[in-house]
Amino acid sequence: MTTRADKKPSTLKRMIWVILGTLALIAVIVGIKVLLVMRMIHSMPQPGPVTVSTVKAAEQPWQPALNAVGTLRAANGADLAAEVAGLVTDVNLKSGQEVKKGQLLVQLRDGDEVAQLQQLQANAELSKITLERARKQLAAQAISQADFDTAQADTKARQAAVAQQQVVIAKKQLRAPFDGRAGIITISPGDYLAAGTTVVTVQQLDPLYVDFNVPQGELGRLKVGQPVTLSLDAYAGRSFSGKLSAINPKVDTSTRNVQVEATVPNHDQTLTPGMFAKVSVDVGQQRTQLTLPQAAIVYNPYGDTVYVVQPSKGKDAKGKPNAPTVKQAFVTTGDSRGDQVAILKGISAGTEVVTSGQMKLKNDAPITVDNRVQPADSASPTPQEQ
Repeated sequence: MTTRADKKPSTLKRMIWVILGTLALIAVIVGIKVLLVMRMIHSMPQPGPVTVSTVKAAEQPWQPALNAVGTLRAANGADLAAEVAGLVTDVNLKSGQEVKKGQLLVQLRDGDEVAQLQQLQANAELSKITLERARKQLAAQAISQADFDTAQADTKARQAAVAQQQVVIAKKQLRAPFDGRAGIITISPGDYLAAGTTVVTVQQLDPLYVDFNVPQGELGRLKVGQPVTLSLDAYAGRSFSGKLSAINPKVDTSTRNVQVEATVPNHDQTLTPGMFAKVSVDVGQQRTQLTLPQAAIVYNPYGDTVYVVQPSKGKDAKGKPNAPTVKQAFVTTGDSRGDQVAILKGISAGTEVVTSGQMKLKNDAPITVDNRVQPADSASPTPQEQ
């Protein structure tokens, strides 16, 4: 008779055999899949050489420059306003007209003031005649010194009244304070102007000043008289030359920048006050520098690198020369100008480096060189019209 104790070992053996069989089956399935994946990988075509463009590092003349942005300002500029209220009688000005210093631009009604001036001038003339008569009488001892002094003081008072009235009349006239170009004028004879009302702007356009700020750390590189070059978006492809004319003796404590002024000739009056300009100040002596297009540099937190082209070595199975390869090299970059960057250390002149396609590269990757299209490599790039 079979007991339960006899059945228990038999059941346990069957369970063990089932587990082992399952594991064996899983191993066979996994092995088959691994073999299939390996066969698929081996059957896949190997990636071909990466198409890139290259350039050889070359030494070029390099003028160290300090770049900034600035604003053009007139050598003399003023918004002319009426000092007193009055009715406009004459406007001797057209919008955009060239004016001379002292030229009458706008006349306010001054009939009452002129009449009063004439009366004061008549009184002053009479007082002058009386003073001359008193001087003769004093010489003949016909009047006392006190009477003569009174006549002399009266003459001076009346002359002062004439001068004061002339000032009042002058306030009725708006004149150009300096040579320049007038802006747009919108008033007409018959308009009433309140005191302080701006009438027209006058700007002296030659020369112009450009104001810009530089960090305090750059002060040691700046001095009055250094050449300055301006470029403006309004005149693409054209540059304007000037001289650094002044350096503010005080550093702004909030920004740690210092204001700098340059003077730019504007004989043809092309430039206009208020325009935005890119400023480049030549600092130091011109020297030779190894340069590359900025597109050739791979900027990384751990250091800037370039891909250097390695000559092809050996031949393939068909007897053809192998494709050239690349090797990553660290470089130390310096100043930049336009599309170019100076290379201080890492490569030498004549080294061929990759300028496009770096994202697909790694060390010893094969490449195909196609230089039909090159990245920008200009020291003074200009915007391109679309």
